[in-house]
Amino acid sequence: MVKKVKLPFTPSLEVEFTDRERSIKQVFEWAERGVGLPLVVFGPEGCGKTSWLRQTSEILRELDYDVIYIDPLRREFIAYTSVSDVIRRLSEAEAEAMSVTQLKLATLSVDLVKELINTWRRKRVAVLIDDVFQAIGLDKAEMYVKSVLGLIEHPSTSYESIVAIISTSEGLTRDKIGRHRWAELRAMWNMSREGFSELYEVLKRVLSNMPSFDDVWLLTGGNPALFSRLCQVNWSVDTIVYALIEDKGITPSFTSKWRSWLERAVEDPDILWSPDTPRELIDELVEKNLIVYNMHRRLEYRWIDTPPPERDLALGIGRYVAWQTPLHREAVKRALQES
Repeated sequence: MVKKVKLPFTPSLEVEFTDRERSIKQVFEWAERGVGLPLVVFGPEGCGKTSWLRQTSEILRELDYDVIYIDPLRREFIAYTSVSDVIRRLSEAEAEAMSVTQLKLATLSVDLVKELINTWRRKRVAVLIDDVFQAIGLDKAEMYVKSVLGLIEHPSTSYESIVAIISTSEGLTRDKIGRHRWAELRAMWNMSREGFSELYEVLKRVLSNMPSFDDVWLLTGGNPALFSRLCQVNWSVDTIVYALIEDKGITPSFTSKWRSWLERAVEDPDILWSPDTPRELIDELVEKNLIVYNMHRRLEYRWIDTPPPERDLALGIGRYVAWQTPLHREAVKRALQES
């Protein structure tokens, strides 16, 4: 039995890690043989990458790995190791000024894994790095991935296995990293309907005035972070939509410039896959984290956990392009109506 970690759902409520059964099996497979390249996992904001990495930390600890997990943006770390020097140095880095801490935790994690292997002769080591590219800057993404690859390919002493995973919500990094053979790109999507239903039933027992499951599903598309935000604003869809419009920079000038394309894309995102689509528009939508462009084929080995359906226009999912959630699509639709 896998021990399930507890995760914050709202500031006053924790829930156990839910569903993602296939992703748990994948972790066991990697733990058994290690990875040949760093795994760079991308997916919609709030789809559950952080929760999965924290659960992965616990699984690898139970499998006798020395584990370093860092979240530079939140200035947090988990270290499962008997080497006290590792914990001390991570704690010192965590205590520094915010701008220093984010970069220092990111670079220190690589250095410490190297020491665990070369100095402390640890045979099974894992490094899990959460949303690191936002912390260090997109311009450093390629070299950072190469430095993690160096842990696997060029240790100064032998080891049994390494598991190295980097997560990102930054769609623009895919092209930078994908043009090299320094990492294996894996996609993660929002929770499946079945898994999201499990989370809904758990929360239904402790939360009042919840909308129906179908309503929550069609609003969030299985995104647990948006589920949490809806709960915190007392299920006010307008509050979330207008926050997305403002936070994502869906301005009148943006909607005016791209109106004809956006009006079609809110009905079917695969319109953006057309060779006539302006690359500038695609880059802006990806940079604003509104869409995932060039969706992986629904081959299971290309995905962490369960792939999304081939097409589900009710959720804004196309074969090649998808809105990150139905609420992201609704924000663009609302901005178009009001501009």
